[in-house]
Amino acid sequence: MTERLAVVGAGAAGAAATYALRDDPVEVTVFEKSRGVCGRAATRRKDDCVYEYGANYLKPGDDRVTDLVTEELSTDGLVDIAEPVYAFAADGDITPGRDADEHKWTYEAGITQLAKRLFGATDATVENEVRVEVLDRRADGWRVVDSEGTDRGDYDVVLLTPPAPQTADLLGQAAWDHDDCRALRQTVASVPYRTVVAGVLHYDFTLDVPWYGAVNADKAHDVGWVSREECKRGHVPDGESLLVVQMNESWSVANYDRRPETLVEAIAERAAALVGDDRLTDPDWTDYQHWRYSQPEGEVDHDALAGARDHDLYFAGDWVAGEGRIHAALRSGLDVAADIAGR
Repeated sequence: MTERLAVVGAGAAGAAATYALRDDPVEVTVFEKSRGVCGRAATRRKDDCVYEYGANYLKPGDDRVTDLVTEELSTDGLVDIAEPVYAFAADGDITPGRDADEHKWTYEAGITQLAKRLFGATDATVENEVRVEVLDRRADGWRVVDSEGTDRGDYDVVLLTPPAPQTADLLGQAAWDHDDCRALRQTVASVPYRTVVAGVLHYDFTLDVPWYGAVNADKAHDVGWVSREECKRGHVPDGESLLVVQMNESWSVANYDRRPETLVEAIAERAAALVGDDRLTDPDWTDYQHWRYSQPEGEVDHDALAGARDHDLYFAGDWVAGEGRIHAALRSGLDVAADIAGR
């Protein structure tokens, strides 16, 4: 018998779960509040540039993720960043990091290709710009209602993949009068998240540095991460540079509500000081993004989540995996799909 599954969120975890269920007797409908897919692994385009302002690339993680990217999905346009990632501490001195020969994958068309290709290999229905507001528990499943009050149908199973705070909000608004719901909400809401403000800075010259990215190892610098999109094949025209600068938690929280123009100006000044190039204070165009829930920074009670299966409710995402990385979200989606298939 074919079961109906509602997946809330079209990020890496939701895409991986949908993909893993493609040959099972499960009819999948995915509800995504934004216009695109892949969640915080996000891509934008401007002036012939392609840039990833959230998750910067995909690491292998394990053989399952490697096989997924390099064998199961098309490798057409797959990019493996060759330049290394360096590190810096509070003093801002950028030095070679650990010599790890792991892959750093993205796509010429942008990292959102990952979710697009996963969904494209399935018969799932993806409903964009639909914000799920209410989960109505029924005797034989769930009814899904969106923020406009529209009934989106009845489902045998629901999989929730948004960041933990948004998942907790959904549980808080659920039409489910049960002690398990209240306990679940408290469990999910307890997962802490890092807030990040990101600036994107474009220049009509190329930086002469040996690294692709540099990460603040001690979290004591205003800048948490800086990377060069020109190191990704097909992302930036020759002779140009495009920096993605993600600020650390304390700076991001303190400056979250600043006006965009002053926010980006401050980010450019700090990037210039870090790299040691005053030209970086004057980009010829910029972009920015606020990530209220950038990365999870804590563990969730997996036993509490497992109890929700008795109510046809499942969870996936980097916060479930306990690691704020795309490969962790993918693994979480693949794992939960096996649980759903085993029902």
